[in-house]
Amino acid sequence: MQAFQCACGQPLFFANLTCLGCGSEVAYDPRRRTLGPLSRRADGLWAFQGDARNPAPLFRLCTHRGAAAACNWLVPAEDPAAFCLSCSLTRTIPALDRPRNVERLRDLEAAKRRVLFSLQNLKLPIVSRTHDPEGLAFDFLESPPDGPPVLTGHTAGVITLNVAEADSDYRDKHRDLLQEHYRTVIGHLRHELGHHYWDVLVRDTSWQESFRAVFGDERADYAAALERYYAEGPPADWQGRFISRYAASHPWEDWAETWAQYLHIRSTLETVTAYRLDISQTPLKATPFGPDALFMPEPAEAGAAFLAWINAMVVLAAVLNETARSMGQPDTYPFVLNRPTVTKLHFVHCVISGDRAARTPPPPVALAVAGG
Repeated sequence: MQAFQCACGQPLFFANLTCLGCGSEVAYDPRRRTLGPLSRRADGLWAFQGDARNPAPLFRLCTHRGAAAACNWLVPAEDPAAFCLSCSLTRTIPALDRPRNVERLRDLEAAKRRVLFSLQNLKLPIVSRTHDPEGLAFDFLESPPDGPPVLTGHTAGVITLNVAEADSDYRDKHRDLLQEHYRTVIGHLRHELGHHYWDVLVRDTSWQESFRAVFGDERADYAAALERYYAEGPPADWQGRFISRYAASHPWEDWAETWAQYLHIRSTLETVTAYRLDISQTPLKATPFGPDALFMPEPAEAGAAFLAWINAMVVLAAVLNETARSMGQPDTYPFVLNRPTVTKLHFVHCVISGDRAARTPPPPVALAVAGG
């Protein structure tokens, strides 16, 4: 996440609808990935305050700004759509006259917008199902009182999320039941998006054979693998080979868990870099991952940048976890990176970078750690 600021000098945060300093309306332009204060024109359209472009782009507010979604994204004035990019991806919402569903939808949509922001930073395709039958759609569903529970999952671009996942008590219960260290709405969304982008970026491409060499053969019976996992649990040595217990259930789940982990790490490091957090004096000595952990040989500069990024996260995670413990809170980053997982993370990085001549490097790390 970037550090945003209002024209009045007040800090702005990604979910803000108004500036707490000057009271200006605040919104996000998904095309330029810019958030700032707005001015309303006589014709009812909006423009960013102080925009020096001539002519300055004009916008309409997303129709859901004043609704339960509390959306602060903008729609270009020339676009006839009533909803912004993020809201156009939501296909189904729960009944809002049911208890807690207004608050649940607000939290789910806020998490989705934050996840989409990180996908935009990676220049990944975000195509609504309303424009492409193979595009993305989100169904936020509530389990019926007397029926089977809604299962969170992904099918052919449709991501289903049980709205109860927005409730901390529900997440805590299932975190304990499934022996998970981490369970959040953002985590769910990133995981399920991993399945979607496997279809978009890996399936039937030149990456597929390499995927099988790194993660295993996805043609293994998926239903049988999950049944075995829930009956027997992960293999005893899972901590040395996977990022989570669930990643050990099937290659598809290993990919989705690793994909989510890549987005967790990248988003975290981009945020602390934007806020200029410097932990260069941290008295922590961690054995850094070296070039042998990379999925494939990289140009020296690119490989070093990726490893600096990963090694910085190891140090940062220790600091964040100790800080959380000082407040009596659960660990911020309850994962342990191992060499196989770093190799898989590098594979995800290479797939996202694609075959462009100039590969997309990780963001510069302003932590002065491991050469960053």
